[in-house]
Amino acid sequence: MELLQPLLDALKPILFIVIFTSLLAYVLSIWKGTAVSYPYRRIDLLFSAAERSMLGVLDKAVGDKARVFGKVRLADVISVKKGLGRSAWNKAFNRINRKHLDFVVCDPDSLSILCAVELNDRSHKKSKRIKRDNLVAAACEAAGIPLLMIDAKKGYSIDEIKGLIEPYFTAT
Repeated sequence: MELLQPLLDALKPILFIVIFTSLLAYVLSIWKGTAVSYPYRRIDLLFSAAERSMLGVLDKAVGDKARVFGKVRLADVISVKKGLGRSAWNKAFNRINRKHLDFVVCDPDSLSILCAVELNDRSHKKSKRIKRDNLVAAACEAAGIPLLMIDAKKGYSIDEIKGLIEPYFTAT
């Protein structure tokens, strides 16, 4: 054993380096794995300036007669009819799944949908956006959801917006 002692003493630093390097590699793999698994960042504002302005106008226009929700996924407002084959159902669902409505106006008590509102800015004049808007309008029409298309502008008349939405208020 005494003959092996110098060899053991010489191997201690190497063993320490191997253990330390292994632990460091393990910790780095966990840290790097987390960073790759969750590559997200915070978006500071939920609404653009134009959408925020419209939300304020909508809230004032509906008062206590309705509640306004923003950025609602289309597939949370309409669904694909039953009776389609799997492929047709998936195709129809995929067309609405990643689209959203700017605002949905709901009954304040039941939260049933009264109408939807799309705020159209300059981007809605592009052919790709026109195609998307046509799909959303047709899907809402098929599902029986009134869709109001309102052009984005610097200022809105609360009475004008109220006049557009009021016909959809549930009779109380």
